[in-house]
Amino acid sequence: MEAENSEVAALVEKITGLHAAISKLPSLSPSPEVDALFTELVAACVPSSPVDVTKLGPEAQEMRQDLIRLCSAAEGLLEAHYSDMLTALDNPLDHLGRFPYFDNYINLSKLEHDLLSGHVAAPAHVAFIGSGPLPFSSLFLATYHLPDTRFDNYDRCSVANGRARKLVGAADEGVRARMAFHTAEVADLTAELGAYDVVFLAALVGMTSEEKADAIAHLGKHMADGAVLVARSAHGARAFLYPVVELDDIGRGGFQVLAVHHPAGDEVICRGFVIFLEYFAKMKSRI
Repeated sequence: MEAENSEVAALVEKITGLHAAISKLPSLSPSPEVDALFTELVAACVPSSPVDVTKLGPEAQEMRQDLIRLCSAAEGLLEAHYSDMLTALDNPLDHLGRFPYFDNYINLSKLEHDLLSGHVAAPAHVAFIGSGPLPFSSLFLATYHLPDTRFDNYDRCSVANGRARKLVGAADEGVRARMAFHTAEVADLTAELGAYDVVFLAALVGMTSEEKADAIAHLGKHMADGAVLVARSAHGARAFLYPVVELDDIGRGGFQVLAVHHPAGDEVICRGFVIFLEYFAKMKSRI
């Protein structure tokens, strides 16, 4: 126990130092300094760790929340940078490999499709909430795994949606016609949620545990009976980078947990920051 406590204390000290360095950056836009600090942060958080972020003291909790905010901002700037870079090229989709985490998205889409197909037939209509300016998750699922599925991508930022729409506009008609983009907060989605067989909830929709629980409860209120929710979360030290989806919140939202998948190694180090913990949950019948 003493060794474990020492390991956790050393980890929190290291991450606190990295948080301080990142906080002092004049910009979180991609640059050698920004990339180096986030690479070091990921290297500290990815290995298995005994840390339980719910047991951290107030100062560490405050630091963690701010670090999640900084990671979110940096991720948004990274995606916007590459979305603009790609759409400036002729035939943008021929150059997607320029994105440094392209292979990780390919792996993630395959992983999620394989896991999902074990619990639900090929869905006709999918929603991706929190799609961002570089909608690789839904684009790759639509292109490689679900050729007949329609995807509605939701993001609260109209500028991000504009970037995403422009990028996907370069896809072939068969993909382009099945990808739509809408500007909305998750809390504003109500009746439309009943149309989806599967809803993906991105890791950064809900920046705190309370916001995440509220988002899941809202989805549970409006999703169709039997529809499947795929929620991306984080585990162990990776919870310094992303909010955690609690299993209790999945249940309180009215869902039955179908599967919890914790990828190993660099299976889905997506967007450069974190390995996701995947929750697959089915909406219970309200009858």
